Amino acid sequence: MLGDPECPHCGGLGYIRADVPVGDPDFGKVSTCSCRQSQVSQQVHKRLYSLSHLAELRHLTFENFQPRGRIGLGEVQADSIELAYNQAQQFAQSQQGWLFLEGPYGCGKTHLAAAIANYSVGLGVPTIFITVPDLLDSLRYTWDNSDTNYETRFEEIRQSPLLVMDDFGTQNTTPWAQEKLFQIINFRYTNQLPMVITTNNSLNEIEERIRSRMRDPELVTRVKIKAPDHRNPTDESGHSDLSSLDLYGDRKFGNFSDRRGEGLQSDDLQNLEKALKAAHHFAENPQGWLVFLGGHFNGKTHLAAAIANYRAKMGDPPLFVSAPNLLDHLRATFSPTSTVRYDRIFDEIKTTQMLILDGLGTQSMTPWAREKIHQLFEYRYYAESPTVITMSDKLEEFEAKEPGLASRLLDKRVCHIYGITAPSFHGTTPNQRKSNKKKRT
Repeated sequence: MLGDPECPHCGGLGYIRADVPVGDPDFGKVSTCSCRQSQVSQQVHKRLYSLSHLAELRHLTFENFQPRGRIGLGEVQADSIELAYNQAQQFAQSQQGWLFLEGPYGCGKTHLAAAIANYSVGLGVPTIFITVPDLLDSLRYTWDNSDTNYETRFEEIRQSPLLVMDDFGTQNTTPWAQEKLFQIINFRYTNQLPMVITTNNSLNEIEERIRSRMRDPELVTRVKIKAPDHRNPTDESGHSDLSSLDLYGDRKFGNFSDRRGEGLQSDDLQNLEKALKAAHHFAENPQGWLVFLGGHFNGKTHLAAAIANYRAKMGDPPLFVSAPNLLDHLRATFSPTSTVRYDRIFDEIKTTQMLILDGLGTQSMTPWAREKIHQLFEYRYYAESPTVITMSDKLEEFEAKEPGLASRLLDKRVCHIYGITAPSFHGTTPNQRKSNKKKRT
């Protein structure tokens, strides 16, 4: 492109040569004249905008984002959306640091990331918004395209004033792909260039070198959105695919029987009342571990499910799973037809905000199963992650069989144990069972 014909520097050529002596590193080099800078900037901006496919997402703005999600979401879910919305707006205005948005499909991550990009484009900031698979494809495309230079494309992405990487973790993780992503992220980390990343994965699933950069609290703001897929309004639970809580959706605190009309011993009734109060308190303020011990069909699972349903109603659904089913989920990943990686399933179980493990001790304790349960206990014990466990074994019996696991349950700093001594519901008279059934329904 030609410059301004009236320009006193280039006389309309559009470029100038450095006026330096022979031997100077800049001798003979030409640079864009100041009269043409705006044209060049517009051209670069247009090219980057085309690369980003932002034209297809220009309708995604802060103005049409629902700051607390759709009507009907739980408080925790709505709060997580509002936090992400506020952080995204703050980032768009400051253009500093990194914003790392985590959450399931359809929770609003891409909308917020695109809103940031569109806001920045409106300010005139050259911005690249691109999904990670498309980013890698655009680099591969330059190998066989004479019109586009690989180094030029790579530098455009790496040095873009603002880079928004959507769907991080969905790319094919070949060694080449991992290396390219690390080079981009490490360059931007070293030079403190602003960046937005969205992902459906947990941070622990990301390649270690990249993960270490993401954990820098001075640079990175991490926000986890807990809302379910807005594209599927019939599913408001947000339950994990591993959870079996739907089978216990009717187990609530309100229909838990105190069994006072069954002629039980006073000690049995007091233990049951203590367990109920402990469950209610834990549901309202989940901290540490809570363990219910007792025989079969005496209310342990009902209390655990009531806790889970209470938290789900708050918009913070836990992972509710029986110990045998948990191990079955892990074994299923070894199948050649499995579409889910073992490490992803196990990481979800370990790191879930609240785990409710029903029927511990009913699983077959092979060496492999014992190792998995032990790893799960160790992770959540040291993280002090809210965990509810039900067991039919007496604590002494469990300690004799599994001393390593029992040692975690015996730590009163983390774990509170409640023994339910009431007999099974099946031990009542027919009239009492009929009465209890009416209470539960």
